[in-house]
Amino acid sequence: MNPLLEKFNTPFETPPFHLIKNEHYLPAVKEAIQLAKSEIENIKSASLPDFENTIVALDRAGEKLNIISAIFFNLNSAETNDTIQSLAREISPLLTAHSNDILLDEELFGRIQQVYEQREQLILTEEQKTLLDKTYKAFVRNGANLDDAQKNRLREIDRELSQLGLKFGENVLAETNKYELVVENEANLSGLPDAIKEAAAQTAEEKGKSGKWIFTLAFPSYIPFMTYADNRELRKELFIAYNTKSCKGDELDNQQFIKDMLRLKNERVNLLGYPRYADFVLEERMAKSAQNVKDFLENLLEKAKPKAQEELAELTSYANKLDGLERLEKWDFAYYAEKLKKQKYEVDDELLRPYFKLENVIEGVFTTAEKLYGIKFIENNEIPKYHPEVTTYEVQDLDGHHVAVFYADFFPRAGKRNGAWMTSFRGQKTINGKDQRPHVSIVCNFTKPTKTKPSLLTFNEVTTLFHEFGHALHGMLAKGNYESLSGTSVYWDFVELPSQIFENWCYEKECLDLFARHYETGQTIPADLIQKIKNAANFHQGYQTLRQISFGLLDMAYHGTDPASISDIKVFEKETMKATQLLPEVEGTLMSTSFSHIFQGGYAAGYYSYKWAEVLDADAFELFLEKGIFDPITAESFKTNILSAGGSEHPSVLFKRFRGRDPKPEALLKRAGLAN
Repeated sequence: MNPLLEKFNTPFETPPFHLIKNEHYLPAVKEAIQLAKSEIENIKSASLPDFENTIVALDRAGEKLNIISAIFFNLNSAETNDTIQSLAREISPLLTAHSNDILLDEELFGRIQQVYEQREQLILTEEQKTLLDKTYKAFVRNGANLDDAQKNRLREIDRELSQLGLKFGENVLAETNKYELVVENEANLSGLPDAIKEAAAQTAEEKGKSGKWIFTLAFPSYIPFMTYADNRELRKELFIAYNTKSCKGDELDNQQFIKDMLRLKNERVNLLGYPRYADFVLEERMAKSAQNVKDFLENLLEKAKPKAQEELAELTSYANKLDGLERLEKWDFAYYAEKLKKQKYEVDDELLRPYFKLENVIEGVFTTAEKLYGIKFIENNEIPKYHPEVTTYEVQDLDGHHVAVFYADFFPRAGKRNGAWMTSFRGQKTINGKDQRPHVSIVCNFTKPTKTKPSLLTFNEVTTLFHEFGHALHGMLAKGNYESLSGTSVYWDFVELPSQIFENWCYEKECLDLFARHYETGQTIPADLIQKIKNAANFHQGYQTLRQISFGLLDMAYHGTDPASISDIKVFEKETMKATQLLPEVEGTLMSTSFSHIFQGGYAAGYYSYKWAEVLDADAFELFLEKGIFDPITAESFKTNILSAGGSEHPSVLFKRFRGRDPKPEALLKRAGLAN
């Protein structure tokens, strides 16, 4: 009996993690592929092709395979080990080959083409038109019109790319896990808050080094050290360790993998008739073209750079007065920035932390969602978990009807990659009038509780939680007919709107009063502290905007350039980022080799979308500010037109339906302090 292939006899048909063993995955994937193949054959042998027996049937095909794949690859990100990584290298090419078998099937494409060519005569809803258009384009954009030799080459390329992406991620995780900064002398911890020292001592104890302190490259360890440690040499050491991941010329080096991926991606799109990878990707984005993205980023750069230069000049002068520092280095920036922020705004992360106990913030996120969208979260321990630290909830509407299943996984561990993300184990769709509700998860790397203190979040971690929860709402509130258009299945430069807009509530007193309470006294966060958070919101916004622009420009350079011209990754990165770099270069460092967003995480030629979606979110939130941040009519409109609509229509249509007009960039510039 393979539990992955049986009907899941669990609450809400959630994955039976307690029954699944590593040896179940490969046989389950192979059998599910065969099942999916038979479903495709049934489509091909059906009568005269029409929308239902071809387009809808194809959207429904492979459901078992999709669920097994989601379980496996979600665990490969959040709870991996050597066995799972080895299986991923075996399973990934099987799935790639299966996907290509479908997309390169001439007979199947012939049926799709017949339906597509009749589209003007068919009576279809907007959602159905979108599905037909998306299905047809998926085949054309993945080689359906190529000759046999080209199709074979495309298969080879896809197989190689799937392996390279996995290897890239494995190397970054291995580099993150293997580094430790072991501190033996407590004097070297000067400046660090007690809670951070306690966490480092606990890490050392867990690693069998009691009486010492260990700092790692996981965010909750790395960021506080860079922000508070007085020992400049140790900050430098940790900074260099973090920024030389997978670029040391050893077995974990990713430089050649980057070159190989870029070459293969470019060859792939050349086969399909596109000059560069970015041209291919952006054809199906709101931005539409590489030139539009470059214009957008360069326009922002023009506004942000003078502001960033002013901010850096002020910080340099401050560091000089404080410590006689002649020149700021990259490992100094966060340290002096935090001190200057505290001086200017009388607020810092350590002052705020006691008000952001993780459990209270979760309660605040849930209450905010309830007030806006009429849903409640009920912890349910009957739902199986893939790790004891995961918390599971049933989501219901206020009448008690089932809405979704929600998994929350908050703390770093060796099997989890860095960062924060939302994902799902099952999507939403409607079959024969029955609404299949989604199973959604958020995965983060927050400050862990210690023996004496609960998990107390920095304000940045609070906004991260709200951000990922915004993505989760997009998934949980989905209300469509077809899974491929449901929830977060939207244009990539639209997908960050629901996440980024939700961050705005963190800055509003009406929202903070719901959950920001001192973990010892229970006192609500004082109004003057909330005002200080708001006052400090634009601190170093010029610099932070410049940083995001630099990543967007690097991504576009990699994917908008002939890869044959990129002979040296270090030189290419340095040249590309020259216009956005204000601090001195640090010899030997390289961010590209751990830039997982674009080389592993689906953001290739799409990193700009964070800033693009900020324009949308700032403009959309202005409406909430006008009407009231919990205004039920505005919230219902956002829920209906954005969150529940998924990718059922073009995002510009959906945004306009909510906002009453196209987005305007002024709101973003004003919010970031880049315009009056």
